[in-house]
Amino acid sequence: MSQKLRWHRVGTREDLPEGRVKTVTCGHQSVCLTHHEGTVSALDNRCPHQGGPLGEGSIEDGWLRCPWHGWDFHPQTGNSPGGHDDGVDTYAVEERADGLYVGMPEEDTHERSTSDVVAETLVNWGVKWVFGMVGHSNLGLADGVRRRVLDGEMGYVAIRHEGAASFAVSAYGKLTGRPAACLAIAGPGATNLLTGLWDAHVDHAPAIALTGQVESQWFGRGAFQELDLKAAFGGVARWSGVMLPSASPAELTTLACKHAIIQEGPVHMVFPDEVQTLPSEEPAGGPQGRMVSRRVAGNREDIGAAAEALSQAKRPVIVVGHGARFQMDGVVALAERLKCPILTTFKGKGLIGDDHALAAGVLGRSGTPVASWFMNEADLLLVCGASFSNHTGIADKVRTIQIDRDAMALGNRHPIDLLVQADIALAVDQIVERLEDVQAVDQREDVAARWAIWRAEKERRELEEVGDGIHSATLFRELSDAVDDDAIISVDVGNNTYSFGRYFETRRQSVLMSGYLGSIGFGLPGAMGAWAATQEEGTPFFGRQVVSVSGDGGLGQYLAELSTLPLHNMNITHILLHNGQLGKISKEQRAGEFDVWKTTLNNPNFAVVAEECGMLGIRVESAEDLGDALRRALAHPGPALVEVMTDAALI
Repeated sequence: MSQKLRWHRVGTREDLPEGRVKTVTCGHQSVCLTHHEGTVSALDNRCPHQGGPLGEGSIEDGWLRCPWHGWDFHPQTGNSPGGHDDGVDTYAVEERADGLYVGMPEEDTHERSTSDVVAETLVNWGVKWVFGMVGHSNLGLADGVRRRVLDGEMGYVAIRHEGAASFAVSAYGKLTGRPAACLAIAGPGATNLLTGLWDAHVDHAPAIALTGQVESQWFGRGAFQELDLKAAFGGVARWSGVMLPSASPAELTTLACKHAIIQEGPVHMVFPDEVQTLPSEEPAGGPQGRMVSRRVAGNREDIGAAAEALSQAKRPVIVVGHGARFQMDGVVALAERLKCPILTTFKGKGLIGDDHALAAGVLGRSGTPVASWFMNEADLLLVCGASFSNHTGIADKVRTIQIDRDAMALGNRHPIDLLVQADIALAVDQIVERLEDVQAVDQREDVAARWAIWRAEKERRELEEVGDGIHSATLFRELSDAVDDDAIISVDVGNNTYSFGRYFETRRQSVLMSGYLGSIGFGLPGAMGAWAATQEEGTPFFGRQVVSVSGDGGLGQYLAELSTLPLHNMNITHILLHNGQLGKISKEQRAGEFDVWKTTLNNPNFAVVAEECGMLGIRVESAEDLGDALRRALAHPGPALVEVMTDAALI
C-alpha cells in the first residue's frame, strides 16, 4: 500500500529559473528544490557528509554541489556520481494550476526528549520565564521550552543580546526571590551571559543558565565554538552540570534548581547538541521531597542581649540592606516601638517609603544628609541584611548589632559587638516581645526636621539650571510625583544612579539595581526581568508599573533591546538622562586630577530611535515640559522612552 503523502505548496515554476536551486520548508522538513533540464525536483536538503544545506548550493556540469564540501548529487534523482554514499532521498513533485507542490510522508508524532524532561522539570520547580537567543547548538533545548510556552506553562522573551537575558534573569531573581532561566548557544553566546550572571552572583539572586554545546564527540578537539563551558562558568556558578547521554535530565535539572534557590545565585547547565534530542521516558522532577524550610531561628541568648541593648539605647538607629527585602514588616514594627529612624543602604532603597514618619533615606555615597545625620547621632546601630560595603559607609565606631541569616555575612568587614544569626523577620519579632523599659527618645520630630532641611536644599538646587540642561533634582522630583506608588524601578549605573538615590523619594516602589557589581547597562534589561514578574497573576507583582532609568552611556550598552520591548508588548517606560557624556567617568577623572579624556558620546536622537523600534518616544528639553511628558509616557499602553536633556554638572 502506497504511503500517504501530505502536499505542501512551495511556490511556482517562475520562482525557480532553469539551473537554479533553493531551500523550502515542508512542515518541519527542509527540502532542496532543483530546476534541471526543464524538470523541478525535490531532494532531502541535508548532505549526508556533514549536513550541509544542498538548497544553498548550485548546479555545476549537471550535478548539484553541496556548498560546504563539494559533494555532488544528481539534481533529479539524488544519486551520487562517485559511489561514496547512497545519495539523498527525493520527494514527489506536482505542478498544479496554482503552483508547485511537494508530497511529503506524514510526520511522526513527537517523541518525548531529554529537553522535554528538562523543561517540564523547570516548570515543576516554578521556573516561569526563559530569556534567550535560539541558535544552532541549542535548537533541541529551545524546542523543549517552546512546547511549554505553547502549553501556557512558561513565558519566553527573545532578546537581542545574551547579556540582556542574564541581566533580566538577575533582576527577576532579586525582585521575586525565584529563579528564571537564560538560554544561549555554545561559545560566544554562553560567554555573553557571564556579566549578568556575575551580577546575580554578587547580589545573591537565583538564576539558571542553559547553554548549548558542541556534540560530545568533539569535546577537546577544537570544534567550531567549542569552549570548556563548565570551566568558563566555574567562578560564577554556584553549581554546574553537563548533560551527558547517560545522565538523568530530571535529576540534573532538579539539582540545578535546588542549588539556585538554596544558595541564592546562578547555576549553569551545559547541553551537548546531540543529547538535547535523545528520547527519554523519564518522569519530570520537582521540589517534592527535595526541600525543607530554610528559616533560621536565632540563639535565645543573642536575641535577649540584642533586646536588652536596644531597650537601653537613647538614640538607636536601624539600618536595612538588600537582605531584608522580604522581611520588612517586623523591622518597621520594631522601629515604631523604639520610635527610631530606619536608614537603608542604596541597594535597600525603597524597602521603607520615604513618606513613613521614621524613614530617614539612603546612607552612603548615593544617599542623603538625612541618613548621614542620624548615623552620626546614633548611640546604637541595628543592622539587618546589609554587608557593610565601603560604598555604604556604616560607622564602625558606634556600638552595633548585626542580624543576618548568612553566617559568612556576619562580621565580614570588621568585628561587631553583637552578632545574631537568624532570619531577620524571626529575630525582630522575638526582640519586640522582649523589649522592656525602653529608654529611647522619640526621634520622629528629628526625622521630619531633617527632611525639611533636605527638601529645602533640593529646591535650591533646582534653581541652579543655567541653560545647559535640566537638573537631576528636577527630573527625580517630577518622576517621584508621576510614578505609581507601587511601581517597580530598575536603575542603571552612573551619575543617574547617584542622582536617583539622592533625589527620588519612594513610597511603596520596589527598586532594582546592579548592586555590588555596579555594571553599566543593567537598567533596561533589569526592567525586562521586572516586567516578566508583573505578568504573573496571583503574585504581589502582577500588573504593577515598570520604569527603567539610565544615562545615555548605560542605554547604549543594550540599545537594541528597545526593539525587544514592542516585540513582546512590554509596557516599560524608560527614563533617559541624556547629557552627551560618560558623566560619572568625567567626574572621577577630575577628582583624580586627570584630564577629562574620551568620555564624550556620539549620540543619536534616542526618542527617534525609540519611535523607529515601535515605541512612544518623547524628547524633553525644558523643565516646564517634563511633568506632562512623564505622565504621557507612563499612561501610554505600551513601551515608551522619555529622553530628558540634562546638565552633566547638575547631579
